[in-house]
Amino acid sequence: MYRCKAIVAAMLAALMILAATAAFAGEVLVYTALEDDEIPIYLDIFKKAHPEIEVNIVRDSTGIITAKLLAEKDNPQADVVWGTAATSLMLCDQAGMVEPYAPKYLDKVVPAMRDSRSVPHWVGIKAWMTGIVTNTIEAKNLGLDTPKSYADLIKPEYKGQIIMPNPASSGTGFLTVSAILQLMGEEKGWAYLDKLHDNIMRYTHSGSKPAKLAGAGEAPIGVSFGYRGFMQKEKGEPVTTTFPKEGSGWDVEANALIKKGTIKPEAKIFLDWAISPEVMKAYGKIYPVTAYPSGNPVPEGYPADPEAQMIKNDFEWAAKNRQRILKEWTRRYDGKSDPK
Repeated sequence: MYRCKAIVAAMLAALMILAATAAFAGEVLVYTALEDDEIPIYLDIFKKAHPEIEVNIVRDSTGIITAKLLAEKDNPQADVVWGTAATSLMLCDQAGMVEPYAPKYLDKVVPAMRDSRSVPHWVGIKAWMTGIVTNTIEAKNLGLDTPKSYADLIKPEYKGQIIMPNPASSGTGFLTVSAILQLMGEEKGWAYLDKLHDNIMRYTHSGSKPAKLAGAGEAPIGVSFGYRGFMQKEKGEPVTTTFPKEGSGWDVEANALIKKGTIKPEAKIFLDWAISPEVMKAYGKIYPVTAYPSGNPVPEGYPADPEAQMIKNDFEWAAKNRQRILKEWTRRYDGKSDPK
């Protein structure tokens, strides 16, 4: 009899533990524009820290994630946004979709990598910048030098040899176009983009695809971002990555809490983790500029002083003028874009 009571007591204790675990278990829906091969690296860190939380990921390019968020304005689905352009999150904020939140470790984040309000509407994790990815074999076969500047990209010898992202669907595309307009001024910037358009083979809907296509030999030159060029080379593809000598366009990959009727505690836990030292170190193995120093050396291939490579970027201007710029870009150049 005593043994039966002990077994029953043990079973009841086990059920209580399971019930308590279930009470704390939950899930979070995360929208992200991070690269496919980055996400598993970071989520492994999260799962070790929070095995009780199920993370459901919706991943796409920046423009598509932004459009999806805005389309869901009246019935938001995502709990958080993780690693999407700060300029896009500013649009969502203007639409009243962002819940201000000060995550743990916020005091470590440098001012340029976060919203300036005391309780920020977005917080950055890292910066990514324009790079030019050249297939060295294809370029040699065509007698082309490796372009090292924006000025090089409009030379007549590159006519029909360049692939670039569409800025309406790609964050990399937008930060590149925005950089050109800021560096040159709008009148000269659009004149430059007209000449660049003459040399474009096609516009993709992904910021990484031009680097992948260059790596595969489908085009000699892809305007993309530095990390993707380095990854293609690591896979054994014959590419080299250069950064335009005039300065690279860049944006902050940032996080935000989506305003909903009920905000899950898991969403805040995720945002706390997303700028924690453990994951910051992982970001810093891939990208040279992070929300606060990761303790890692500058990854191989980047300029020794990556911040000096980045243009003086007016994020407020870029966000405020984004729709106008994209409308004009689409009117002028969309005929060479890949089908959606």
